[in-house]
Order: sequence, then C-alpha cells, then structure tokens
Amino acid sequence: MKRFANLKRLGFFTRLLDEAPPADRYRFAAEQIVRAERAGLDSAWIAQHHFHEREGGLPSPFTFLGYVAAQTSRIRLGTGIVTLPLESAVRVAEDAAVLDLLCNGRFELGVGTGGNPSAFTAFGLDGAQRNEIFARNLDIVRKALTGKPLDGGDTLYPQRPQLDKRIWQATFSVAGGARAGKAGDGLLLSRTQPRSKDAPNATLAEIQNPIIDAYLEALPPGCEPRIMASRSVFVADDHREALRLADVGLRRALPQFMKGGHLPPGETLEEMITAFDTHVGAADEVIASLRTDATLERVTDLVFQVHSVDAPHPYVLRSIELVADKVAPALGWTRTAAKDVALAG
Repeated sequence: MKRFANLKRLGFFTRLLDEAPPADRYRFAAEQIVRAERAGLDSAWIAQHHFHEREGGLPSPFTFLGYVAAQTSRIRLGTGIVTLPLESAVRVAEDAAVLDLLCNGRFELGVGTGGNPSAFTAFGLDGAQRNEIFARNLDIVRKALTGKPLDGGDTLYPQRPQLDKRIWQATFSVAGGARAGKAGDGLLLSRTQPRSKDAPNATLAEIQNPIIDAYLEALPPGCEPRIMASRSVFVADDHREALRLADVGLRRALPQFMKGGHLPPGETLEEMITAFDTHVGAADEVIASLRTDATLERVTDLVFQVHSVDAPHPYVLRSIELVADKVAPALGWTRTAAKDVALAG
C-alpha cells in the first residue's frame, strides 16, 4: 500500500464557509481547530477574503487567530493566505509579530496575490498590478520582521526575525513556484485548479508537479523544502451519508466554482466530485482516493479542508477525527509523543 514518505505534518484548513451567520461561522471554525488540536493535528490554517462571503468568511485573520490562540496550546496556526496586495505591509508585519508572541511562536505566515478583482477596486488598487504590489509588500514585510529600517528610518516593534523563516507563498503557477523557492519560503498548493480547454482532463498532479519542480530547482542549497498541499477531504462513518452531503454541498458550490474559471462538470455526483478534486466517502474510500494523487508523494505537509462539501458543523468535527485516526496514518503520518500527551490532556 502506498504511503507518502515525505509527509511530516498534517493540518486542517478552513475558509469559514459554514452555512451560518458570521458569529456562528467564527465560533464553528474555532471549535473545529480546537478539535483538530485534540485529534493530534500539527497545524490549522485559515483563509482571508474581503467582501465575498461565498468565497470566504473572514477579512481579519490575525484577529481570529488571536482568539483561537487563547483556546489552544500546541497546534500551529497559519494564514492560508493573507491577501498581501490588499494589506498594509507594515501592519501585516506588526500583527504577525504580536500574534506570534501571544501564541508562543506557533504562527505560520502564508501570503499570496489573491483577491477578487472587485476587491482591488474597493481598496483603490489596480488588480492588474497585483504581482508587483505583492512583491513590494512582501519585501517590506521581510524588512520589518527582521528589524531593518523602513522608509523614514523606523524599525518594527516588536521585532520577530524568526518569522522570516516561516513565510509561505501560495501560487497556481510555475513562475510562482520558482519565486517561492528562490526566497527560501514554503510552497502552498491549492486544493484544486482550473483546467485549460486544451487539457480538460489533466490531473491535479499533472498541473502541480511542474510547480514543485520549479520550486525545488530554485531553492537555495541547504534550504529545507516546505511543500504544503491543501486537499478537499470529507470523511464520514457511512458511505451513503458522505455522498448525500457531498451532493448537497457541491451543487450549492457550483456557481462559485464556475466563476473561478473552472470548466463545466457533468451532471452526476461522480463527475462533480472529480471536477472539484474532492476526496469523499468512508475512511477506506478516502485513503484509496488520496493514494492516486501523485503530488502527495512529494509534499512535506498535507492540509485538508471540507470545502466544497461544506457539511454541517457536527459532520466536520467528525471528519477531523476520522482523518486523524484512520486516513492520515494510512498515508504515512504519525502522531508524535508530544501530540499524544496533548491528546490525552
């Protein structure tokens, strides 16, 4: 049976998309991360989105993670991602430094170009310049965190130079993989990517392995790779229940899926599961499905999310448990002694 030898860490990811009012979305997400820590997971990641609640429900990731940090003690907390072109780079560095201090060095800073085009307009920015703004802002974040003088001569307080070694870059492209590698940052790979009309049936591995190749080729000598793949994973105790919930969630998510540039899937649930790159079912089915993803043979971190199934909150909590207890161990992930102590507590 295939086990992923490079897999070191297991994480949970949420875009805070529960079918609930905002306050409940935040409460549910916090409870899910607490459950992930109790299950022995290594990390928990949240996404930032401005304005569009069907894409993501959280504009203020540092505020939310500060709230979660007070309820956890071991699990690492990450942004996947901060939409860096839409933010003040100095404020990102300040918030990241304070959060990392408050959670005793558990913070991971994931950044990306992200953002809906209309969001750039709302912030008075040109979305066509997102890559240039991203590069400029990331340079400022690094300078600030490491204590270098900023324009005007001021330096960051508090300084947190160790965070410079915990930056991750998200990308859909080979060029983005090379950019992250050259910087010595971690690489964040998405749970799904649009297929081109020329290769409508391309696997996710066929799209993402060239990104990993570019990342590894550009990585400085002696720099340890950090490659994280996010995957859509929903596990239930019962196969039929898992598919019933998947049918509801994927059909609900279809309009947003199409807006993201994806080709139209077929009408059947099986066709939608394939189009959404979703791994769904009972534990043994999900294990078998994930083993077909060749990208995962090369990653150091696997982070799973229930999107776009987006099952009700109690089912998400159960899915977290089943991934930790049954799915991930079959893929090569091991719960360390430290994790076992936290789980027992």
